[in-house]
Amino acid sequence: MLVRGIRGATTVPANTREDILRAAHELLDAIVRVNEIEHDHVASIIFTTTPDLNAEFPAVAAREAGWTDVALECMHEMNVPGSLARCLRILMHVNTNRAPGEIKHVYLHGARVLRRDLVGDGITEASQ
Repeated sequence: MLVRGIRGATTVPANTREDILRAAHELLDAIVRVNEIEHDHVASIIFTTTPDLNAEFPAVAAREAGWTDVALECMHEMNVPGSLARCLRILMHVNTNRAPGEIKHVYLHGARVLRRDLVGDGITEASQ
C-alpha cells in the first residue's frame, strides 16, 4: 500500500461553531463515502480554514464522528487577497492500493469554483 492524499473543500455559511462543525462533518463524510475509505487505513487528516473561520476547530467534527485514533491537525490557510472566503479544506492521508486517477477529490457548495476542472464528473457534489 501507498499513502495517497485525498483533498476536499467546502464553504461555511457563517463563522459559528455549529456551521463549522456541520460543514466539516459533511465534507469528511463525503470524502469517506465516495472513496470507500476504511477507517483503519487513514493515517492523518489536516483541516484548514480561511482566517475568517475561527469559532471552532473543524477537527472536533472528526472526533465527534469517532476519529479518536487518527492524527488530526487544524491550521489556517494563507490570507491571499481575493481568495474564497469562509472555506474549509481537508487533506486526508490514506493508505491505499488505488492509483492516483482512482482517487476522488470532493468539492462542495461554493468551493466548487476551486476546481472547475472537476465540475461535471460527479465529484464536486458528492454529498448530494
